[in-house]
Amino acid sequence: MLIQTLSAMCLVAALAGPEQAPALSAAEGLQPQTYQAPKARRHFISITFDKQFVQPYSFAKHPLEELLGQPVEEVFLQSFDYRTRDQQTLINVVEYGKRATAIGATVYPFGASEGATLAVRASLETIPTIRVAFSGPAPYPPYELTNGRATDFGVGIDMSDRAPGWGIGAHAFIIGGVGRIQTDQMKGTRYFGEGGGGVTSGPFGVDVSVKFTVNRFTTPVAHQIFMVPVSVRGTLTF
Repeated sequence: MLIQTLSAMCLVAALAGPEQAPALSAAEGLQPQTYQAPKARRHFISITFDKQFVQPYSFAKHPLEELLGQPVEEVFLQSFDYRTRDQQTLINVVEYGKRATAIGATVYPFGASEGATLAVRASLETIPTIRVAFSGPAPYPPYELTNGRATDFGVGIDMSDRAPGWGIGAHAFIIGGVGRIQTDQMKGTRYFGEGGGGVTSGPFGVDVSVKFTVNRFTTPVAHQIFMVPVSVRGTLTF
């Protein structure tokens, strides 16, 4: 009787053993899998077009004091805009243009997709017309700066979070560099810093940036003009 009982138990165990393997395999198949979101492809160049709104900065000191060789102060509710501290020379800003345009290209040597990457930028920009008239003792005739153009080269960092396909992405950048200036009256050099950012969808994007430029000339005397262009920029990125 004992032998029969043991034989029956062995038979049951043999029949039950093979059925457990599929159950374990089914349980393993139900384990959750890690989801990986698709990443945006790398972009290597952006073609840009800017509309700029240019603001003057410290105009009394740069260039008026440098041109006249003495302190200059701004006045209000008068027929002129500035005068020398000795009140002998009156200064009228006949024209200071506020609009400018620019075209340019930004190259990302290592590609731009997610995170920080190197950005190398070149641009050709217009410089607003400036005309200043002096009344009283002045060492120079009216000061003019017309048909100005600047060629800029800069290097900086671009921080991207671009989306795949036509999704909405974003990026921010900071760039510094130097440039050359050509006007009807004189040539000059300049240096600048620029920061901004924007949104992207597919290859298209819109940026807003603020740039601080120091424009330097050597004629009629060494002087500088500080400008702050605020840009609305359209971009096409490949």
